[in-house]
Amino acid sequence: MDQQSVTMSDVARAAGVSVTTVSYVLSGKRAVAPDKREAVQKAVAELGFRLNTVAQSLRTKRSRTVALIVPDIANPFYAQLARGLQDAMRPERYHVVVCNTNADRAEELLYLDDVVRRRLDGVVITPQWLAPEDFDAVRAAGIPVVVSSDTGPGSLDLVRADSHEAVDQAVAHLARQGHERLGMLAGPAGAPAGDPRLELYRAAAGRHGLDLPAGLIVRGKHTREAGAEGLRRLMSRKKPPTAIACVNDRTAVGALEAAEQLGLAIPSDLALIGHDDIEIASLVRPRLSTIRYPAYEAGSTCGRLLLERIAGRAGRSEVALRTRLVLRETT
Repeated sequence: MDQQSVTMSDVARAAGVSVTTVSYVLSGKRAVAPDKREAVQKAVAELGFRLNTVAQSLRTKRSRTVALIVPDIANPFYAQLARGLQDAMRPERYHVVVCNTNADRAEELLYLDDVVRRRLDGVVITPQWLAPEDFDAVRAAGIPVVVSSDTGPGSLDLVRADSHEAVDQAVAHLARQGHERLGMLAGPAGAPAGDPRLELYRAAAGRHGLDLPAGLIVRGKHTREAGAEGLRRLMSRKKPPTAIACVNDRTAVGALEAAEQLGLAIPSDLALIGHDDIEIASLVRPRLSTIRYPAYEAGSTCGRLLLERIAGRAGRSEVALRTRLVLRETT
């Protein structure tokens, strides 16, 4: 029998069950007795049945596809985020399409437009340059949005890092070691949501008696290259910092490489601390002290909130995932 002509009714007859039972087995929406499920699976394999997802989407008006829009897919943090999102969505038969913006506003807007034009079922996004009104078209189309970021635009669902305690512990640790001048490799200037991690370090420095002056804050992209360039700029100051906090681990690794090129001993000449605890943080030498943010859990939480929205949940949800300080060899 031609695979394209095999129907669910054919599968039901071969398995000795109803079409409804076949549908439940294929969709996973309801539990089916093990013997019936096995009979359906056997019939599917023998007949070569393939579910017509196009026809199904036309009936349900759902694409069974969601978008994950991130600023830098080369950052392993977002790979783990994507994995967590996919693992949360897959049991409900959703596919995840990953879109990389290179932290560019035009690309962010383009992908949001694609989400609307293609009528995707939802979107998870880490925006860099988007304001609340930039999501108006997506919301008008009834497409759920979940933001994965330290802060979110408007009234959208948000999954964020709660790094208040971890940052305070990091700065307290630096103070106990005798550091007085703290530098910061922060994110780019002008982002609509500001720079929450910089603000956390500013507040913690004030509480623990460290100086974090504007002249010891360098803004740039969340990349190794920006980290290396930022460290060189900071260490060229008349009074350079004795410790540097970095907006993420990729920036910190770049700073670590530049410090080695400058002949600085880490941590005796300069202490470094990152954020996120991606895999490379424990592989570089010296091993990077950092603040661990559970990327996989962030992705799976975004998936759960998105599924709830797709199912019709109303009202905004915000989930703060607690981070923790991981002390290694750079502090």
